[in-house]
Amino acid sequence: MKKRLTDYLLNVEALIAKEGTRESDTHALQDLLTQISFFQHERLIHLLVTLMFGLLFVMGMLYVAAFPSPAVFALDFCILVLLFPYIKHYYTLENGVQRLYAYYDRLWKRMEKY
Repeated sequence: MKKRLTDYLLNVEALIAKEGTRESDTHALQDLLTQISFFQHERLIHLLVTLMFGLLFVMGMLYVAAFPSPAVFALDFCILVLLFPYIKHYYTLENGVQRLYAYYDRLWKRMEKY
């Protein structure tokens, strides 16, 4: 997903950098809205997964604090190790979608000139 988002951001940057016609900009705006909705859905799913792993980690730490167990501590450590890539991926998605919003605004302002 990160590669797809990065490639799409580069394509939109190139599209906005060059002048287009009203028809091409209208088509680009519609495509941008579609892609934003796809990436928003992906962002929501990854937010839920990240929150679930964070909650599992906190619950595991509370359990280990109340009932010390090396097995539960090891499991909680594995959850913590998985939590960092989820946070990094969610961060990438969030920033990418925010950039798409900015590109949408720029393209919309350019459409108002027609």
